[in-house]
Parts: sequence; structure tokens; C-alpha cells
Amino acid sequence: MRRSMTAHLSLALVLLTATFAWTQQYQYPFQNPSLPVETRINNILSLMTLDEKISALSTSPDVPRLGIRGSGHIEGLHGVAYGGPGGWEGHGLKPLPTTQFPQSVGLGETWDPDLLQKAAAIEGQEARYIFQSEDLRTTNPRGEEHRREGIVVRAPNADLARDPRWGRSEESYGEDPYLTGTLAVAFVRGLQGDDPHYWQTASLMKHFLANSNENGRGGSSSNFDERLLREYYSVPFRMGVMEGGSRAYMTAYNAYNGIPMAAQPILKDITVHEWGFDGIICTDAGALTNMVTEHKYFPDIDQAAAGAIHAGINQFLDRYREGANQAVEKKLVNTAEIDDNLRGVYRVMNKLGLLDPPNLNPYANLKGTAPAWDNEEHKAIARKITQESIVLLKNSENFLPLDKTKLKRVALIGPYADQVALDWYSGTPPYAISALDGIKSKLGSGVKVSFARDNTDDAAVKIARASEVAIVIVGNHPTCNAGWARCPLPSDGKEAIDRKSIRLEREDLVKKVLEVNRRTVVVLISSFPFAIQWTEEHAPAILHMAHNSQEEGNALADALFGDYNPAGRLAVTWPLSLDQLPPMMDYDIRHGRTYMYFRQKPLYSFAYGLSYTTFAYSNLRTSSEQMTRDGEVTVSVDVRNTGLRAGDEVVQMYVTHANSKVERPIEELKGFKRIALQPGEMKTVSLPLKATALAYWNLTRGAFEVEPDQVNIKVGSSSADIKLQEVLSITE
Repeated sequence: MRRSMTAHLSLALVLLTATFAWTQQYQYPFQNPSLPVETRINNILSLMTLDEKISALSTSPDVPRLGIRGSGHIEGLHGVAYGGPGGWEGHGLKPLPTTQFPQSVGLGETWDPDLLQKAAAIEGQEARYIFQSEDLRTTNPRGEEHRREGIVVRAPNADLARDPRWGRSEESYGEDPYLTGTLAVAFVRGLQGDDPHYWQTASLMKHFLANSNENGRGGSSSNFDERLLREYYSVPFRMGVMEGGSRAYMTAYNAYNGIPMAAQPILKDITVHEWGFDGIICTDAGALTNMVTEHKYFPDIDQAAAGAIHAGINQFLDRYREGANQAVEKKLVNTAEIDDNLRGVYRVMNKLGLLDPPNLNPYANLKGTAPAWDNEEHKAIARKITQESIVLLKNSENFLPLDKTKLKRVALIGPYADQVALDWYSGTPPYAISALDGIKSKLGSGVKVSFARDNTDDAAVKIARASEVAIVIVGNHPTCNAGWARCPLPSDGKEAIDRKSIRLEREDLVKKVLEVNRRTVVVLISSFPFAIQWTEEHAPAILHMAHNSQEEGNALADALFGDYNPAGRLAVTWPLSLDQLPPMMDYDIRHGRTYMYFRQKPLYSFAYGLSYTTFAYSNLRTSSEQMTRDGEVTVSVDVRNTGLRAGDEVVQMYVTHANSKVERPIEELKGFKRIALQPGEMKTVSLPLKATALAYWNLTRGAFEVEPDQVNIKVGSSSADIKLQEVLSITE
């Protein structure tokens, strides 16, 4: 009995000592990382005042009184943005250099999710490094300390580029939901890292949903049926959440079927209740006000704020405080609703490790003797991903690659040849290699490189005539070299302004150069497709690449002179003219939009791209001739490099339904893989295909349905270059 009593007393003493130690270590329960996440968040919310909760509905979830330091947002579509044309460094502050990759359209043209994940991981590392580096803090003109805000990164853009006139199509990975979703998943994973407990940064996807017109976007409505919602527009976001693990997204300015996205019931009904989303849902800047002034959906800002909170919004990029306070005072919302929404914000802060001691978080102590972007690996990945983004559009009689040993004089012509043009969401690169820089470096002092911009055609013609080869660089400027919502040229576009034309205004420069030198390469550096029928017909070689990479010129020179074999693929269909497209605001893609429903001959098809070598496909087979409605097969094909150069091939798998009860696309991408092959080398490419990937949304049942059908499996190098086909039966 005495032993038992002694044991109980000893246990009580241990518990008392442990409790005392705990209270000494943590002032509040939420600071204890061993407690369940929801318990900690409950404690935070119980300690916060109403004013603090309203304040936390901004993009700054700090609670100074409780010692909570959260993270704000930064831009990062293709590199951390603390500078650039958008002035993302902050008012009165100096830009901070960071590694800059090609625009999202260029990243899409790599068709390489593994490489995108590496680039995003670099971006995440640099963002975390800046966020945690005391020596990178600075002061504004008023002498106030400024904290570099961001490890919540506004990327990737999971919108679909359904129309080449869309001014922000440069921010999208392409027109296809599977391609865009796959690349979005890779970028999310790269940003967030692979630690099982913590994220490196948080990926905030944008803009949910169906946001692909700029003109009138603040009050426009994207209208389409639920099949397209489920099968097309929401797919990349669903993949980003359910496969990538993103727990943050931004709503779009537009409405969907008449209801503004910042108040759309699908925010909760689909993303939260169906996908399991439980993080940050924020408005875009000005979207709250737009619901009153442009959409005219709410009569005043108080009801608009209440509507957004009811829908699940927990961060505002607007002047929202007065409206939110009035909504509470008028009992349009209650504090329990605000608490429920704020849980998502603090779940993200928890995953970032901002509620825990830094020693527990592997990403919390990034140190180094040099800045994170002053790193040879980062530079090498920037060059590699820029190389992979280059698309060879034409190469008559193997005009490319150029043999630099046989050249004495080269003419370089065009307005973008001596600069790397940055877009609105770019940061400031630590260096930028223009085409002129890269080509001069590649050719060395033994070859004279003459340069002329297109402002004086006589100079361009003169140097072209005097050179063995002319290289003409044309395209668009990603900010139009103009102010907000202004683009002097009708074929230019950007945020807030759609393109009025897809004709290349400077195609006349290409014509003049070709008149005096038939050995002319045209390099189209552009954010979107151009209708270049004349150039396609007459120029011996054409390359396409996107803007913005710090390694732009080196990668281009590598491709032009054969040190790299281009293998990029277009991520959107390039039409011959606007006459081939439905009206801009027609969001029903079945009316002839994207390769899935485009019934005319385009200039360049979706996924088109050439190589300096050739490939042969053989032995297409499926692991089974039949697949049940919940089954899976593996589609395999042998691919051999039959040319004399090493090169990459992008193997693509499409499906076509033979007997579906509903209208299906002409064909749909369902798998792809980029592979590298030496001359003569053969590889077997295996692509999984699940029956669920073949489902359609049954409007009557309100669910996806896999129907019995004959499905044609097509494998090839583009949507229009199918090499082999097999029939797969879907059975009960």
C-alpha cells in the first residue's frame, strides 16, 4: 500500500513538474507544437479581439499582441518578384534581384513538369531566404522598417488560355486542362517542398475561375454549363489542390453565370466540400468594390463584404475594413463565421512553420555566404528551362542549326534583340543576357555581328545584305512599353487589355530582310500566338520563345548554333486569323475553341514543335484490351531517335470517344512524357490511363460517369501528328 501511495505521489510530482515546465516554456497553448493543429487554432481565435480578427482578413495575419508573425503575399509566376516593371519591391524601396525564368507560356512550352518543379523549388528557396534574412530588411522614405513580406507566393496561374486575344494568356501554361493541371501540380510541389510537416512556401493559385478576358473583366460574366465547369475550367485548380497540395487560391474578377467569383457558392460547395480545400481564399485587388460598382450584384460594400465572407473569403486585397465592420455591426455576419474562415489562414501559417520554434522547421534556417540567387545551380536551371521552352516552328532543308565555323558576318535585327523584355509580374533578374549578348558570346571575336533595330529599315536592309546570315527578332513587348491598360499596337495585350489583332505588325521588317537575304532566321519572342502566314511560307527557319528569362540570349544562341536541339511544343493552338475564332466572350469552347473543338486548319496545331533530329514510333500496346469503369491500363510505345543528333521528344497520348452519349472533344490529351534520346537510342515510354480520366460530368446525376465505350488511344508528337492508334474497350 505504501509503495502504491509512493508511486502515485511520484507520478503526481512528475506531472506537476511537467505542467510547470510547460507553462514556463509557452505563454499560450497555441505556441505548443505538440498540440493538434485545430486545438492551437481554436486557442488563437479565442484570444483574438474582434478588431484583430477583422485585421487578419487582410493579407497580413499578424497578431502582434500575441507574438504571431504571419506572412503576406508576393508575386512569383516565374521567379520571386521584388522589383520589375510592376514595382513589386514596394514604394520607395530598391529592387532585390532574384532568379527569373521564362514567362508562364514559355514554361508551358517545355512540357516538362519535373523541370518546372525544380524551377519552382528554386523560387521557393529564394523567397524563404529573403523572408528570413535580417540583413535584407530595409527602411522606407519615412524611416519605417520594411519587412520583405512573402512566403505565400501567388503562383501558379491555373487559368486556361482559351483565346489568343486574352491579354494575360502569357501567364497561363496553355489551353489544355490536363497539361495546365499537370504543370500547375509540379509548380505547387516545387514551391511547397517535400517535407512531410512544413512547407517551404505556400502556393496561392490564381484566378479561380474562367478568367480569360481583360476588357470589362471587373463586371463581366463567364457563362457555360456545369459540364464545362467540371471537365474544363476547374480541372487545373482541382489538380493543384488534390494532387499538388495547394491550400491557397485567389478568386477572379469575373462572374460565373452571373454570380461574382468573390461571392460564388462554388468556393465552398466544390473546393471546400468536394476537394477538401481548407486554406486561404482571397479576393483579387478591387474585386470587393467591383461587386457593387461594376457587377452591381450587391447594393453596398457592407453587403458585399458579408457576401464574400459567407462564400468563404478569408483574405481581402481591397479596402474592406469599413464594410466588414459594418457587416458585423448590422449582423449581416457573425464572429463565428469570421472565425471559421480565419481557420484557413492560420492552417497555412502553421504549415509554413510560423507558429512554431524555427529549430523544428527545415526551411527556417536558410543560410549562406552569398545571396540565394547568386548560385550556379540556379543559373544553370534558368538556362536549361529556357532552352527547353524554345519551339522550332519551321526548318526547311535543315537550315538550322547554323554552323558558326562557316560564318564571318551575321546580321542581328529587331527591336527585342538587345534587351530582355520583362513582363508585369517579373522580378528584377540579377543579370539579363539578351539575344545580342548571347549570339556575340557564342560566335566570339572571329565573327562580326552587326545590329540594327527596326526603327530604321534602311539600316536593317543594309546589314542583312552584307551578311551571310540574318537573324530577325520580332514579337511583342510584354508591357506594351506603355502605361496601365494602354497598348499602342492592336496586336499587343497585357493585364487589363485584350488584343484586338493577332497580326504581326513588324512582319514587313521580315519581308524587307528576306528580299535581300534569303538566309534569314526569324525568331518570334512573344507572349502569345501571331498569325504569321507570310513568314511561315517564305522564311527558311522560325523559332518561338517567351520573354523574361535572364538566360534568354544564351539559350537562343545554344539553339541557333546547335549546342542545344530545340524540342519545345506549343501549348495553345495558333489560328490563321481571328476569323477562325468564336466571339471573345463566348466561353462555350464547344463552339470551335481550343484544339479539342477546333474544326478548321490552324497555322500551328496544339503541341506542335519540330526537332533537328527524327523519331520513329513503334509497337504501341495497352496492358489490356479492356478496362472496367474503375480500372486502369498502361499504354506503352517504343520511340527511337532515327537521326544523327541527340534530342528530346515529347511523347503525347490523346483519346477519342467513339460512341459517347454526350458530345465529346475531337481528341483530349491524357498523358505525355518528355524524353531524351541519343542517335540510334530507343526507349519504351509507358503512360498510365485510368478509367476515371475518361469520365464525363453527368448533369442529371451531378457526378462524373465512366460510360461503356470504344476509346481510340492515339500516340504521337502533336495533336495533329498521330503516329499510332489502338482501340480500348470500356466495359461494365
